[in-house]
Amino acid sequence: MKLPDDLKYTKEHEWVRNNGDGTVTVGITDFAQGELGDIVFVELEPEGSEFDQDEVFGTVEAVKTVSELFSPVSGEITEINELLEDDPELVNNDPYGDGWMVKIKLGDASELDSLLSVEEYKELVG
Repeated sequence: MKLPDDLKYTKEHEWVRNNGDGTVTVGITDFAQGELGDIVFVELEPEGSEFDQDEVFGTVEAVKTVSELFSPVSGEITEINELLEDDPELVNNDPYGDGWMVKIKLGDASELDSLLSVEEYKELVG
């Protein structure tokens, strides 16, 4: 299981990359995609949608289950990964790269401090 050190994580298995420009990139972890199995569909709220921290911003459908995606921070979606529309298995193949899901303009940058470090996330998933 890959867990990059430069990311923050949530208990709901999302990862967050601080882009350094007031935005973050969000996806699901390698652990999450492994648990879900083959991902066949990703549904994301459109650009311009605003969310509070922990609100649902989309769903991931795998062969056997559908899982909700929870926004790790409050803010506005500025970009969605349109590649996932035709190629949802990118989430399985490259969860931290081409399989990213949304970019969010931060509503409150201090919320990043409440997310898990890589060490805390490793403890969570064992």
